[in-house]
Amino acid sequence: MSSLWHETATLPSFPRLSGNIKADVLIIGGGMAGLLTACLLKEKGISSVVLESGKICGGTTGNTTAKITFQHGLIYSDLIKKGAEIAKAYYEINRLALERYKKLAENIKCDFEIKDNYIYSADSRQKIEDELRALQTIGASGSLAESLPLPVPVAGAVKTEKQAQFHPLLFASEIAKDLHIYENSRVTEMKGNTAVTETGSVRAENVIVATHFPFINKHGLYSLKLYQHRSYVIALENAGEIDGMYLDEKEKGLSFRSYRNLLLLGGGDHRTGKKGGNYTELRQRAKEFYPKAQEKFHWAAQDCMSLDSMPYIGSYSKSTHNLFVLTGFNKWGMTGAMAGADLLCDLLSGKTNPYAEIFSPSRSMLTPQIFLNGAESLLGYLYPTVRRCPHLGCALRYNRAEHSWDCPCHGSRFTEGGRVINGPANGNLR
Repeated sequence: MSSLWHETATLPSFPRLSGNIKADVLIIGGGMAGLLTACLLKEKGISSVVLESGKICGGTTGNTTAKITFQHGLIYSDLIKKGAEIAKAYYEINRLALERYKKLAENIKCDFEIKDNYIYSADSRQKIEDELRALQTIGASGSLAESLPLPVPVAGAVKTEKQAQFHPLLFASEIAKDLHIYENSRVTEMKGNTAVTETGSVRAENVIVATHFPFINKHGLYSLKLYQHRSYVIALENAGEIDGMYLDEKEKGLSFRSYRNLLLLGGGDHRTGKKGGNYTELRQRAKEFYPKAQEKFHWAAQDCMSLDSMPYIGSYSKSTHNLFVLTGFNKWGMTGAMAGADLLCDLLSGKTNPYAEIFSPSRSMLTPQIFLNGAESLLGYLYPTVRRCPHLGCALRYNRAEHSWDCPCHGSRFTEGGRVINGPANGNLR
């Protein structure tokens, strides 16, 4: 089943690339990150071409819970340990992203609603208090909420006022209309600054990779710097309306938000290629919490997770001066996409951006997660199975819940027949 967003929006269609063309900026990837980058570049008078392997917003953008907030879990109490300036920069770049969405949405019918956001803990008041102290330190707003309209126990929550939620595909369809986009145009090879597809090529002065997981392997070490995570959503009718957006601070907790007459219940998370709660867990919870509700839609999202909980935005690597990337949004792709697009537009227009160094993909990556990612890759190479991922050769695992073949190393996914669903793999199984 496709997501609620896909079922209630009609996206514009674009032609397939045919022939060889030139562009000032080439953007590879037609999700929210790629579209916003093209949109903001256009505002600055810089022309761009977007290449999308399938249909625009066919990946994570169309399978999000569509929350727009600068409160990404209990992130500030972690970031402030690395320095108040880092936590402050993360807050500011995402706060500005929220404000830019508010401005753009004034002229777009996309069910944009101002809502309060709540990050709750089921069992730790201390975590909530630590986060509130961190917010106060960096001058951000936040307050303690002790009673929430949720069917789960809550020890406390961080309340952030005047955040937002929207219909992502109604928004994307509007901003995409006047952009130079080619669909069904998968990039099969990069030759310098020329992207080659099966039916043509684009040569550009600058290239931005916005393909969710970067697909160019010889630069940047993204196979070590990223891993992928799956999460699930069911949309329930007759479950009652809930005012606000709610998320458990634990990785495998639940999220809640309403859209019109539907309650969106999210959770069941797990690393791609591993076992997790998936839809089974959500349906069990829905039966327990909302026995009179009926499931109307269900869908799953896949997110790129960085090593330090901050996205990678900037030069693809230290040696690639005309190749850029934005990825690693850690399940917060709506604000991350806008923040990344804004930062890259500054870099490409020659404007100094105060956050460029902090979010640089070449920043220090010595964290425990990089060793875990390396170990996972090694196990994937050694695991004995016939089906191997064409990305870097890891063993694929069968996902019974979604009837797909998934890579636990880097997160590529394939249908039972071998068609690629998610990258970084750039082609089907042989």
